[in-house]
Amino acid sequence: MALVDIEAHRWTRQEYDRLVDRGLLPAGKRVELVEGVIYDMTPQNSLHATGFRKVQQALGVAFPLASGFEIRGQLPLALSEDSEPEPDVAIVLGSIDDFLESHPTTALLVVEVADSSLLHDRKRKIPLYARSGIPEAWLLNLVRKVLEVFRDPIDGAYQTRIILRAGDSVSPLGRPEAMIAVSDLLPRAWPKSSP
Repeated sequence: MALVDIEAHRWTRQEYDRLVDRGLLPAGKRVELVEGVIYDMTPQNSLHATGFRKVQQALGVAFPLASGFEIRGQLPLALSEDSEPEPDVAIVLGSIDDFLESHPTTALLVVEVADSSLLHDRKRKIPLYARSGIPEAWLLNLVRKVLEVFRDPIDGAYQTRIILRAGDSVSPLGRPEAMIAVSDLLPRAWPKSSP
């Protein structure tokens, strides 16, 4: 008897979109496609939701509505034939109506807010953004209370990683004149169960 190596089915973005359109994924369950694998997205606790909203507010000031940028919160990016992640925040060129027929295929900046999803975001999503040529990715690390800034994607990997803490500030590459205090991104108080 011959042994056969059995591999997992890798989904294409087209197959994934058909599953979504036909309602074949569990109702109310948040999922995303990353490199052919459909991952369940972890539910948002209040700490994550607070970090997400603070990032949205700060980037809303840095990228005002009339500036030609769209701030997308937890919406898909069609990055490749096998990846359609949903970053917590993505800054893309254009307006809401530009994406009526298809999701954006790139972004100027993506932000992941990470507590329980930290390993997934760091090991899978940040490298995916680098391979997709996204010039800048931020990881708001709620476990360590820092902002990790990734820049300079070359050959599928970010060459620069900067760790910023409360008291530091950052300027997005897409709006270098905008200065954002890291403390404005971090929740002010931490739940007792938080690390």
